[in-house]
Amino acid sequence: MLKLSGEALQGGMGFGVDPKVLTAVAREVGTAAKQGVEVAIVVGGGNYFRGTSAWDGLERATADYVGMLATCMNALMLQSALEKQGVATRVQTAIEMKEIAEPYIRRRAIRHLEKGRVVIFGAGTGAPFFSTDTAAALRAAELDVDVFMKATKVDGVYDCDPALNPNAKMHKRLQYNDVMTQNLRVMDETAITLCKENEIPVVVFNLYTPGNIMRALCGDANQGNPAGRRGQRA
Repeated sequence: MLKLSGEALQGGMGFGVDPKVLTAVAREVGTAAKQGVEVAIVVGGGNYFRGTSAWDGLERATADYVGMLATCMNALMLQSALEKQGVATRVQTAIEMKEIAEPYIRRRAIRHLEKGRVVIFGAGTGAPFFSTDTAAALRAAELDVDVFMKATKVDGVYDCDPALNPNAKMHKRLQYNDVMTQNLRVMDETAITLCKENEIPVVVFNLYTPGNIMRALCGDANQGNPAGRRGQRA
């Protein structure tokens, strides 16, 4: 399970999707898929809209639904980029929009993966008050994946924000409880709890470093926990 943040997709543009970042991601995911790795992707929507930072007067539930629609925009663009790499791809959404994507059906998603197709999940969980990290952890548990790979703008999990503190220290390995007790903001508590309960290892890496997706898939020690806990579904 590859979790892509919407903010990471915007690159240096500050908004929207940077075509160079999108192409680079599609190229690496495509390489992994062609080598037989089953890849599922959950994409965020923060490059367009973040429900948690909506303006006053817009209720949280409505803001979250708007954010879910933003994730679908990213999912469709990522699908197009992957198909340009010659990779069969399907988009499934938790909110039905049958003209542009399949509804999320667990068994159908598994079948797509078994056939070598990359599956991109949009619209989060389909319910407000849940982050796309939680959606990724939920889908990871449902699909019985080997590893949860979180692609971000930094090299890993730090004890504080490295953008604000140049002396921030990066953790090489952590237990699930460490993330919660130390209040490390790598993902929300619901997501990390889902990974803990289902024994899904989490790898955090920098999306902008060329080759990082493949290195994470191959279990590079520098990328944290290796893949391959139960097979070849990521």
